[in-house]
Amino acid sequence: MNIEWYGHAAFKITTENGTRIIIDPYQFGFSDGALSYRIIDDEADIVITSHNHGDHNYTKSIRGKYDHIKKQGSYEIKGVKIETLPTFHDTASGKERGDNLLSVISADGITLLHLGDLGHDLDPETLSKIGKVDVLLLPVGGFYTIDAQAATKVMNNIRPSVTIPMHYKTDKCGFPITTVAEFTRGKKNVRVLPKSEFKITAEAIPKEPEIIVLQHAL
Repeated sequence: MNIEWYGHAAFKITTENGTRIIIDPYQFGFSDGALSYRIIDDEADIVITSHNHGDHNYTKSIRGKYDHIKKQGSYEIKGVKIETLPTFHDTASGKERGDNLLSVISADGITLLHLGDLGHDLDPETLSKIGKVDVLLLPVGGFYTIDAQAATKVMNNIRPSVTIPMHYKTDKCGFPITTVAEFTRGKKNVRVLPKSEFKITAEAIPKEPEIIVLQHAL
């Protein structure tokens, strides 16, 4: 499985058999230009959007005949199993920013979890439904999502083998959120890669948990 970070909360997952999954594609120039990652115009077989905000649901530039998952449910497409679970974008049961979907993606003997714009801690019932996670895509920037401290608690409760931070301030994101350094500071086994992609196989899942920081592709 290859994991590519476009920027913000947008990723492209490519399975060993070539199935392409794009998660939470953003709109270029969203929020009066505050989000300036370049346009996502790749082909996809599956597109998943966690909620209906422009920095997570822009599918118009994505090419190909794809299945669009945007509701809670269980799906199996091209050998990929996907379970979407309901959560909220805030700590007020969605009253401030609405609903949010978590996506549990199983392929190539690996379970990957994308948390979307999670805005709160996860309860035991949701954690039980998620189950064992190999790769966690975790928002860490705060303000619109859980912040570095809350993200650390969520990570520790999920106990993934690999955590990839997302949704934090960069040179292409002018939102009032914090940088990834707020999350990684003081943590062990942090690897900052000089690229936007990370490949993992079921045989090479690390025995000790680690945090992988990617560079945005766009």
